[in-house]
Amino acid sequence: MPTDFPALLGAGLILLFIFYLGFLSLKIKVPNVILYILLGIILADFLHNSELLHFASEIGIVLLFFILGLEFNVNRLGGIAKKIWPSGLLDVFLSLGVTTGIALLFNLDLFSSFLIGGITYATSSSITAKLLDDRGRMANTETEFMLAILIFEDLVAPIVVAILFGVSSGESFTSLTFILLVGKILGLAALAIILSKTLFKRFETFLDRIDDEDFKIALLVGIALSFGGLALLLGLSEVLGAFLAGMMLAEIGKIEKVEQTVYPVRDLMLPTFFIYFGTTIELGDGVPMAGLLVSILVWSVLSKILLGVLGGPLYGLSKRVSLRAGLSMCARGEFSVVIASTAAGVLKVFSGLYIVIAAFIGMLLFEQASWITNKVYGKPVKKKRNLKVPGG
Repeated sequence: MPTDFPALLGAGLILLFIFYLGFLSLKIKVPNVILYILLGIILADFLHNSELLHFASEIGIVLLFFILGLEFNVNRLGGIAKKIWPSGLLDVFLSLGVTTGIALLFNLDLFSSFLIGGITYATSSSITAKLLDDRGRMANTETEFMLAILIFEDLVAPIVVAILFGVSSGESFTSLTFILLVGKILGLAALAIILSKTLFKRFETFLDRIDDEDFKIALLVGIALSFGGLALLLGLSEVLGAFLAGMMLAEIGKIEKVEQTVYPVRDLMLPTFFIYFGTTIELGDGVPMAGLLVSILVWSVLSKILLGVLGGPLYGLSKRVSLRAGLSMCARGEFSVVIASTAAGVLKVFSGLYIVIAAFIGMLLFEQASWITNKVYGKPVKKKRNLKVPGG
């Protein structure tokens, strides 16, 4: 923002925009996420250096993953991990490996090819989770599989980012560096598990003693932000830290007590993440490497659909549910932006265009996932209940 423009006025206007776009999305039946990203792109020159917007967006994304983590206690997460690793490795091969190969076929060097592979790898956790919540699909059969894939990607993506940052900065990325990074992830997860079994074992009883909701908000949001910040301090993703913080509290008896307190703050802050995401996209002039862009867009969609179709049954899903899951995981977002920050020149413009288009395509496919699935497999047949007629 301009230095002479009051930050308070800017914050107020952004909140009013969020209200209007949220209201508009209900009227025109377009996901509000799309409108928030468009607002960020339009106001990019005005908001690009806004520390206030950046900080609010960090809080929003951290609280989103904190609440997601609440759904996964240690036992459930362990069960999912045993089931998801084959599908997770398939995802790495299809989205990261094959995409890197496609870029190499277009005569790009290894670093540029791997960078493009990294940009196309991870499904947008924030966009996908927000759409699942908004469309009331959290209880669907495929949702656990999708969230497990997102978690797997959130563990792999920081490693991809670390490699790219290391290579682009001229630093050597050795096997020791890789082992240290994995050790940090495992160490942070172990800390969350230990705290959940010790310090937070009687957390529910402690919450019941707090009558003032203001103190609860400060406590719970403080835990989420602290663990997210600790992850950043260790060179990891803040969303991973926030998820682990939620998992840490998932051991308490009734997580609804935590969710009801945090939901209002999350709902206020989360739209700012998508606005900020829009401000980071540099579209530039023209369409660089148009042939590669089209090829990567087509494959990035196909790779996630294949992940669903092939990986879903490995997780125990039916063919119908697997296809719906694959169609719902095509959006790219926050990790793509982080990885794109290591690019320069034409590659940066290319990355910005890809992220915008892939986010739109992914959200559209999410909206039409059930319709497309019904076209392929036909509408599901509802079982009729046999009612016994008295005296019959």
